[in-house]
Amino acid sequence: MGKDKKEEAIFLRKKITLLRAFSLLIGSMVGSGIFISPKGVLKNSGSVGFSLVVWFSCGLLSMFGALCYAELGTRITKSGGHYIYILETLGPLPSFLFLWAEFFAISMWFLTHFLRKAYEKNSMGIHHLHGPANSAVVSLAFGRYMLEPFFAPCAAPVPAVKLVSLLGYCGSCSSVVFSPDTVLTLNSWSVTWSARLQTALSVVKLLALALIIVPGMMLLAQGHTEHFQDAFDRQSLVLDKLPLAFYAGMFAYSGWFQTSFVREELVKPERNIPLAVIVSVITVIVGYMLTNVSYYTVLGTQDVLASPAVAVSFVQRALKSLISVVPVLVALSCFGTMNGGIFTFSRTLFVASREGQWPPLFSMIHIRRHTPLPAVMLMFPLVTAMVCIGDIYHLLNFFSFSRWLFIGLATLGLIVHRHRHPELHSPFKVPLFVPVSFTIICLFTVAMSFYSDPVSISIGCTMVLSGFPVYYLIIHRQMSDRCRNLFYYLTHKLQLLLEVVQQEIKTY
Repeated sequence: MGKDKKEEAIFLRKKITLLRAFSLLIGSMVGSGIFISPKGVLKNSGSVGFSLVVWFSCGLLSMFGALCYAELGTRITKSGGHYIYILETLGPLPSFLFLWAEFFAISMWFLTHFLRKAYEKNSMGIHHLHGPANSAVVSLAFGRYMLEPFFAPCAAPVPAVKLVSLLGYCGSCSSVVFSPDTVLTLNSWSVTWSARLQTALSVVKLLALALIIVPGMMLLAQGHTEHFQDAFDRQSLVLDKLPLAFYAGMFAYSGWFQTSFVREELVKPERNIPLAVIVSVITVIVGYMLTNVSYYTVLGTQDVLASPAVAVSFVQRALKSLISVVPVLVALSCFGTMNGGIFTFSRTLFVASREGQWPPLFSMIHIRRHTPLPAVMLMFPLVTAMVCIGDIYHLLNFFSFSRWLFIGLATLGLIVHRHRHPELHSPFKVPLFVPVSFTIICLFTVAMSFYSDPVSISIGCTMVLSGFPVYYLIIHRQMSDRCRNLFYYLTHKLQLLLEVVQQEIKTY
């Protein structure tokens, strides 16, 4: 195909450079987690000292997982993240179960939410998740931090938080977000501008961390160490709560796998994926450790546990002159996480559709914008439903089981792929103990969480298992001619309405 024809062809272009990959990872990891997770880590670890150990351990575990995904990204050339790695290594059934747990089972959320309300416990923790649930959590954090300064010292009203959350996610509130385009519109309009926005917001995220770290370190140097007395209180440590503490910490680090979702759009992925992953994860580990030390230098354990927005409470004590600035920076940080999450996770829908496990409409690309428009648009109703019905801690707690189960399965798939294809040369290869230890820790943590929070984890387990009959009834079996004709008719009409077509050049 000639150069002119290739420029006119419909496919996802390679527009993610090394800098943009680094910004995507930083922008995805540094989000709402570091500003809301300290409460969950401290609550379930029991003391300041053990919470710092959990934060460092989560960073080390994230590095192990990131290295595994970096090797998978050099061995498997398709985009799609968790989904495509499980599909290529373990087969179509577990990959479909991932999709089922991530999207279809949201309808079960409405039922189980009210069951969860009836079983309120003090052991509520923050768990790691991704996809629509993650976007909903970050949206709610965005709304909370935007409103917190206006209602302090009281908590912001829940309806107002949800309204601002939706405005940040899909509204046109230009006074809150410096661009009049919404997250969804931007991702539908241009890959380049979405990546540029992500780079700019990554700088904002690092600035927000710096405004917490610098005054905290200055106070620590002046001798304010009273909150670190008896930091390792063994009596407050409850072993069966540690998985919840790790879920909370890993939620804050979540995002180290984002480049795997856009592998086909990366420039020189064999070099840029490992480089971006290693530099970004090390940067975040150092930043998070210093941020938590700053929190505990200014706030006591009871202050952290009682605060609905830890960063705001910190600023009220240490930087009263910037009380209106830091919450806005935090909110913009959450906005950047929303942008990165939609940018990457819409590619899972795109690839799943291309692989035949999702309606074909979602593997189509806009004829002028060269963006996966249908896949991006589907994120809107899913996240909106979750924002309207849930609060942060319920959303975080709900999806922990399936998320860590499938991440563990993906790294298990790396071990399987190595065994099946010993002849395959990979430009980046990690020692075998890294995927083995990471997989064992993931699956062991999932198993231990049954003791920590049996209700939420049982719900997550039921959600995953409910995908088995759906797979064999819908995916495995062929549709009748009547259903197939109706399905194709609807797809054709939506294709004309959205101006989208299948990609014309193979990018993997």
